[in-house]
Amino acid sequence: MPSLRLRSFGGSDVGRRRELNEDAYLIDDSLGLYTVADGVGGHAKGEVASAESVDQIREFVVQGRELLQKLRGGTVSDEKREEVRRLLESGVQSACYFIFGMAEMDPEQKGMSTTMSALLVPDAGQAGFAVTAQVGDSRIYRVRDGSGVQLTEDHTLINYKIKKGEISAAEARHMRGKNVITRAVGHRDYVEVDTRIIDARAGDRYLLCSDGLHGYLHEGELESVLLDGGIEEAPARFIQLANDRGGKDNVTVVIVCID
Repeated sequence: MPSLRLRSFGGSDVGRRRELNEDAYLIDDSLGLYTVADGVGGHAKGEVASAESVDQIREFVVQGRELLQKLRGGTVSDEKREEVRRLLESGVQSACYFIFGMAEMDPEQKGMSTTMSALLVPDAGQAGFAVTAQVGDSRIYRVRDGSGVQLTEDHTLINYKIKKGEISAAEARHMRGKNVITRAVGHRDYVEVDTRIIDARAGDRYLLCSDGLHGYLHEGELESVLLDGGIEEAPARFIQLANDRGGKDNVTVVIVCID
């Protein structure tokens, strides 16, 4: 099987309304690991939670590098895919435990936490799959053959009410409290992590972003902004779009390409 290549590009901006950027992100093509974290807490050091969680998940996945290297060349069993899924899930859990512990030791950091969206693409996608992990309301999208799809589900109060049938999607668009999240890394010493094993192939483009971007995206714009121009400048185009429409929050974007 021919070797595939990973390329990634990222950017983060404080936005138009905030004084502090509490977002953090990671791009690591050698590991195939990409994350976006949106800190929660304001005075409670949300920027610390996001930065530390990104570092923690990377350190954890580095410890599992041997597993990832074993996937090179040849068919990957369902058991091996499950091992990779557990590796990423455990990495998020490790970050959660670490952030909670930091807050317990420092009263000034009490209550700090962060969202986390993570993508792990083993062996540059040669193995034919990737894994996503999700906590909170940052998002991961995939664009394939010019069509985009959201791969993660928001852990928000409004989304919970939609799933329970208490409100409609149309009603949700006009409700307050869109940013009230129901899960966060570090709020407690454990968090439920949504994970998915997805197929990955050459030509795929992935977008990881904080809610400071996806709150402004209209239908069809994901594909047009991503593909209309050089892929290297795509993060800047998305950040500019969010800021042009108000920039009420920090904006963070990571683009991952499988070639």
